[in-house]
Amino acid sequence: MHDLFCLRRLLPSRLAAFLVAGLLAFSLSGCATRAATGTPVRLDDTPRIAVMSAFEPELTLLLAQLQNPARHRINGIDFTTGTLQGKPAVLFLSGISMVNASMSTQLVLDRFNIHGIVFSGIAGGVDPALHIGDVSVPAQWGQYLEVLMARETAPGKFTIPPRMEAQTMAPFGMLHPRPVETRTAASPAPLRKFWFEVDPRMLATARSLGALALESCNAGVCLTHKPQLLVGGNGVSGQAFVDNAAFREYTFKTFGANVLDMETAAVGMVAYSNGIPYIAFRSLSDLAGGGEGANEMLTFMNIAADNSAKVLLAFLLAWTP
Repeated sequence: MHDLFCLRRLLPSRLAAFLVAGLLAFSLSGCATRAATGTPVRLDDTPRIAVMSAFEPELTLLLAQLQNPARHRINGIDFTTGTLQGKPAVLFLSGISMVNASMSTQLVLDRFNIHGIVFSGIAGGVDPALHIGDVSVPAQWGQYLEVLMARETAPGKFTIPPRMEAQTMAPFGMLHPRPVETRTAASPAPLRKFWFEVDPRMLATARSLGALALESCNAGVCLTHKPQLLVGGNGVSGQAFVDNAAFREYTFKTFGANVLDMETAAVGMVAYSNGIPYIAFRSLSDLAGGGEGANEMLTFMNIAADNSAKVLLAFLLAWTP
């Protein structure tokens, strides 16, 4: 604005007034247009599949396979476009935690032309039948830490407020999980929902992969069994790193979960709200407190991350959007 008034002093009065008025009108018109539409500008219009991981080791193998990469930075997040397994894709890190996953998922949907979301990463194993290195592809995901914290009315006895009993699930002490309220463009009325189902066609493609050669060793660290691929069942997510045997047992009993992590259910909720198909591949890096010794995540993280990425690559090769 200061420059406009300097221009008015330097130019003949009529010309200056004309230019100033025109520039102001253009500027205000642009602001009004942006305010009216509220639509973020897309970085390109190529239909792409969004390939997500939470943190860097999970995305390393996938980035190495990406052809013709081009990087875009939005709000500090790097989005790398290119071709993965012959499919136009955009790869990025969601960041660890539910809030980061929600925010970055909506960001990629706003700024790119996304027709599907796939997530690759590690997780804590909940089902006692699964082992470190196995890859789980659940059919649905829920938020186990969307909870009501009940009042303790006697030692070890917790009571939830009246008329809220029907909204909660089996508790763990004072923690009573419950559905989360969500909306979609097609159904703007609030809907309480716990499970967010993955896309059935994507799940069918994952089932068609059969037995894959998954890694048992990495950098001199080896597993004592051959990793397996399991498609179906449940996964749960929440804002906690779980390393507790009692809570692991509760999670399996209550939700029938194969695995738990800190992002996928948030991605599923955003995908549901936007009407975008999604699926997640999670490999066990640890047993969420169920192991005999200390938590194993740092020991087996690289094996798990690579196994998840290899299943995702096989999926993309077989997937027809």
